[in-house]
Amino acid sequence: MATKIRLTRMGAKKKPFYRIVVADSQSPRDGRFIEIIGNYDPLQDPAVINIKEDRVVEWLSKGAKPSRTVSNLLQKKGISIPKETPVTQ
Repeated sequence: MATKIRLTRMGAKKKPFYRIVVADSQSPRDGRFIEIIGNYDPLQDPAVINIKEDRVVEWLSKGAKPSRTVSNLLQKKGISIPKETPVTQ
């Protein structure tokens, strides 16, 4: 089972916030996920990013691949992504 670290959309119409989840790469964007490892609220100024760093590092070591957006959020929080982990679209 290939896993991805990606965003899933929550919230009301025109008031989104996102959960950062570990999900099977085959499941839909807002579908089944394995674990919630953080959240992201882009509407607040500045945007709020909460991430469980230890869980992210563990999932990356297990081979989970972050999406491009999640990898940008991880870099903003100062979490380094190993070089051998390719970023998916």
